[in-house]
Amino acid sequence: MKLAEALMTRADLQRRVAQAQERIRQNARYQEGEEPAEDAAALVDEVSQSLDRLEELVVAVNLTNASVLLADGRTMTAALARRETLRARHSLLAGAADAAQGAGSGFRQLRSELRQFAALPVSELRRRADDTARELRELDVEIQRTNWEADLLT
Repeated sequence: MKLAEALMTRADLQRRVAQAQERIRQNARYQEGEEPAEDAAALVDEVSQSLDRLEELVVAVNLTNASVLLADGRTMTAALARRETLRARHSLLAGAADAAQGAGSGFRQLRSELRQFAALPVSELRRRADDTARELRELDVEIQRTNWEADLLT
């Protein structure tokens, strides 16, 4: 199994567990004279088995991420950490530029009011945000490529 397949399986299991938990909640109690739509006990067993499989996949994915190297020589774990940092940095820069520009403030300045000035260089922040977004896209492509090339360690 490839790492990308394991990641898709993990996401599917997480989605199924969440849905089954909701079904358990809906069928855990019922009124006298009626029957629940589904067997809540069977659903609990099903979720428990899915959680065991999910645990196995998470361990395998983490082991694989720690050992697989991207083209630039860093581990997948390091690349994933870098991706999260880039996402946070992009959000910071774009948010700061928006705030300095007054985006979303609904502010209208009248001649009799004091003028407001940007405390941050908006164009520089936008340029840095664009550069960060480009680096993030390139890294994400490399991560996805590696996910489809790397075999899952078990």
